[in-house]
Amino acid sequence: MDWLLAPIDPTRAHEVGFAISWHARSMVLAWGILAPLAVIIARFFKVMPGQDWPREVDNQVWWRSHWMGQSLVVGLSIFGLALVLPSDLGSMSLHNWLGYAVLAGATAQITLGIFRGSKGGPTDTQMRGHHYDMTPWRRMFEALHKGLGYSVILLAIITIVLGLWKANGPVWMWLTLAVWWTVLAVAFVTMQKRGMAIDTYQAIWGTDPAHPGNQGPPPGWGVRRFGKTMEGKDDVRRDRGDRVRSH
Repeated sequence: MDWLLAPIDPTRAHEVGFAISWHARSMVLAWGILAPLAVIIARFFKVMPGQDWPREVDNQVWWRSHWMGQSLVVGLSIFGLALVLPSDLGSMSLHNWLGYAVLAGATAQITLGIFRGSKGGPTDTQMRGHHYDMTPWRRMFEALHKGLGYSVILLAIITIVLGLWKANGPVWMWLTLAVWWTVLAVAFVTMQKRGMAIDTYQAIWGTDPAHPGNQGPPPGWGVRRFGKTMEGKDDVRRDRGDRVRSH
C-alpha cells in the first residue's frame, strides 16, 4: 500500500493544490476515460448485439452515447481549463502546450460537427441530404472527423502522462490508467477483428444498393460494408461465418 501511494519519482514530493488536483481529475476523466470510450462505442456499436440488422436499422444508442459522452468531455475540459488558466499564463511547459493543442483539436471537432451538413434520407424531412447522398463534403467531413478524433485522443494520452509526471502522481494513478488503456486497446483490437466496425451509412439506412451512399467503398479504414437487403441478410450471416471459420 505504501508503494501504491508513493509518488512515481521518490526524489520529488507530490504536492498539488486544489486547482491542480481538480484540473487533473477533470481532464483525466474527460480525455483518459470518457473520450476514448465514446469513440469505441461509436465505432463498434452502430449495430447493437441482438439487433436484427439489416431489417432493423438506425439504432440510436451509439449516437446518443457518442454525443453525450463527448459533450461531457467538453464540459469537463472547460472546467479543468478554468482552474489553471491564470497560472498557465506565467508558466508554460510541454504539458501545457500539448493540452492547449488538445483543446484546439476539440474545438475543431465541434466546428466540424456543426457544419457537417444535412442528413436526408427516408427518416428525415427531406430525402436529399449531405449524409444520405454522401456528397463530397460529407465524405471530407467523415475523413477529417475520424482522423482528427483519433489524433486528438492519442495526443491527450501523451498530455495526461506528461501531466502525471509533472505533478509526480502516485504509483496507483499510473497503474490504473495503464490498466484502463490496455483494456480499451485490447477491446478495440478484438472488436475490429470480429468485424464490428460497420459502415455508419448502412447501419442507418441498410444495405440496399438503391440508397445512393451504398455505391463505392466504405469511408474509413477497417469499416465493413455488405450487400443487398433481402439477399444481403444471408450475405451478412455468410460473411460472418466465413470470418469466424477463417480465424
